[in-house]
Amino acid sequence: MHKSKLAGFIVDCQTDDLHAAAEFWGGALGMQVKHLPAEEGEKYVRLLDPYDELHIEVQSVDHPSRVHLDIETDDIAAEVKRLDALGAKKISDVKRWCVMQAPTGQKFCVVNKTTAKFEQQATQWK
Repeated sequence: MHKSKLAGFIVDCQTDDLHAAAEFWGGALGMQVKHLPAEEGEKYVRLLDPYDELHIEVQSVDHPSRVHLDIETDDIAAEVKRLDALGAKKISDVKRWCVMQAPTGQKFCVVNKTTAKFEQQATQWK
């Protein structure tokens, strides 16, 4: 058995100015912008959800801009298998997560659990 839930959203921005993109999205969503350290901060900026419910990041990408969601889990392999059975397909493993594509074409990621209320809010799967 394992658990999973919506972790949050990643705003993929094809831009040369990640910090300006993050300032826009932070202002648009009413969220504080948190710049990340070192190498991570070159590609990602965190937006702080005032309710601490969702993990939101603005990400610099090479592909066209879009928004994708992350599903967090305590067992990536089991969650990928569950989603595959629902019709999703695995696209690739990237660092510590898996990129998948829904049967309707949207790409999304399966990531390790990180949100504070994961244990209370996640769905348990058999």
